[in-house]
Amino acid sequence: MEIRRDVFQAIADPTRREIITIVARRPQNLNAIADQFDVTRQAVSLHIKILNECGLIMITKKGRERYCEARLEQLSEVQEWVAHSKKLWAGRFNALEKLLDELQTKSPKKVSKTRKNGARK
Repeated sequence: MEIRRDVFQAIADPTRREIITIVARRPQNLNAIADQFDVTRQAVSLHIKILNECGLIMITKKGRERYCEARLEQLSEVQEWVAHSKKLWAGRFNALEKLLDELQTKSPKKVSKTRKNGARK
């Protein structure tokens, strides 16, 4: 069974995000990347494999070394999702704020009994 991965899974792990940051500065070979972590080289290789499958890293073989280079175009999918979600929630919070203002205008005594943190006096 083939495991299908996406860019959201790739960036969900802090080690993978750190690997992306490292290779975005400049391409590096697997050993140089693994030396920067307190986990085994095999664990780093697995993270790099996942990043490669998701298209966030391209691996190029130069002689006996394998170099990793960042391919950040896939992150635009994350950026688009965040922008969409931000717009959605901003609209919902604005509608909630408008509703609360209307309720406060209609019955100021009930709303004024509620503290800022939502607890009743």
